[in-house]
Amino acid sequence: MNIQELLKRYKAKERDFQGSNLHQANLEGANLQRINLTRADLSGADLSEADLSGACLMQANLTDADLLKAHLVGANLVEINLIGADLREANLSGADLTKADLRCANLTGANLTGANLREVNLDGANLMGANLTDAQIINTDLNMADNLEAGHCGDDMCHTPLPARSPNWVSWSGEKMGQN
Repeated sequence: MNIQELLKRYKAKERDFQGSNLHQANLEGANLQRINLTRADLSGADLSEADLSGACLMQANLTDADLLKAHLVGANLVEINLIGADLREANLSGADLTKADLRCANLTGANLTGANLREVNLDGANLMGANLTDAQIINTDLNMADNLEAGHCGDDMCHTPLPARSPNWVSWSGEKMGQN
């Protein structure tokens, strides 16, 4: 599917674009509120300043995507692949990022207020200046992220000691490593 076809169908009130191949698509500034892009390939896509509020991007591939200043308020981002994605100053408030892969993603200045960060992989992610107020951080190892500033998180999280390793890690022998 090409970009023009997607935008035309979206404008005609169609919202279901599951499994679409939009590799390297230029959707800069597009209004795609409540779109369903479950399992879509948006790797390398330009979604900077796009409005994806309330969108479903479950299990979508956004490897190396540009989401600079994108609006993902309340979006379903469960099991999304955001490896190497640029999420600087993106608004992810209230988004569900359960089991998301954010390895090496740039979240500098991102708004993650009230986001669900359960079992998220943040290995090498840049969280400098990110707002984590009231975020649900469960089984997510923030020690793996780079440049986390404690002043931008909720009081409960800032005073909670973080685990030295992820509770999901398994040794070569198959032994669970997270519980001490």
